[in-house]
Amino acid sequence: MSPRTSKDASPDLFEAASRAHPYIRAGTGGWTYVPWRKNFYPAGLVQRRELEYASRQLTAIEVNGTYYGAQKPAVYASWREQTPEGFVFSLKAPRYATERTELSGAGKTIKDFVFSGLAELGDRLGPINWQFAQGKRFERDDFAAFLDLLPRELDGTPLRHVLEVRDDSFMSEAYLELARGHRCPTVFTDSPKYPSFADLTGDFVYARLMRSESAVATGYAADALDAWARRARVWAEGGEPDDLPRIAPAAKKGSAERDVFIYIINGAKERAPAAAMALLDRLQD
Repeated sequence: MSPRTSKDASPDLFEAASRAHPYIRAGTGGWTYVPWRKNFYPAGLVQRRELEYASRQLTAIEVNGTYYGAQKPAVYASWREQTPEGFVFSLKAPRYATERTELSGAGKTIKDFVFSGLAELGDRLGPINWQFAQGKRFERDDFAAFLDLLPRELDGTPLRHVLEVRDDSFMSEAYLELARGHRCPTVFTDSPKYPSFADLTGDFVYARLMRSESAVATGYAADALDAWARRARVWAEGGEPDDLPRIAPAAKKGSAERDVFIYIINGAKERAPAAAMALLDRLQD
């Protein structure tokens, strides 16, 4: 396969990727990034149409802006209207909920975020990522109290929560047991800076890949993209890849297919769209 770059964008990529692997979605963090106007977006495309364009080349986008503050309901509605059916947004939950000294006191912040407009996204609402900063240690009782606060439904639709933990203290059987008890997946962070463990703790998989390189047109080398495509298929088919770091031995392969979300985040951010599209291409083979 010849390497795919952002300049090779096709208006059919979203539909082709969705048909080929409906359980696997791949995308970037956000869609507004000035360098992408030189290597991803067509020349002359107005900024207000960037989301419309990006959502036809990717199958999901993780929104980082909501980490710093919730959007107005009309903004969420606009995102829904600009994107095709089947596309999803993963939202970073507000840091005001996860950076607290006592997580058990985050109830109001959680409710204000979830019930003040997210319903406007409708079926475009994907997982909500609750990111816990490096240095936020695992304290079982307080963390359990936080998980109890997470709403399970929004207007009758089940919510999907995912936990991104960035302190080594979470690399324990106690954390795995707690997360599994609440059926909350843990982000697999492919990063040299943060704990990376692929133990499954929920019924979908969420990976954030942070090693893209500027010198590589597709962000990741061909063999690395091949490996991630293979892992994504294994996850989607109910299995667990055998070449990723873990805390505990893998369980026996389940029988149910599962959703998989893979985001190209940080690293050489200017290469993120090309990396995500190259991954989606491989998933069509």
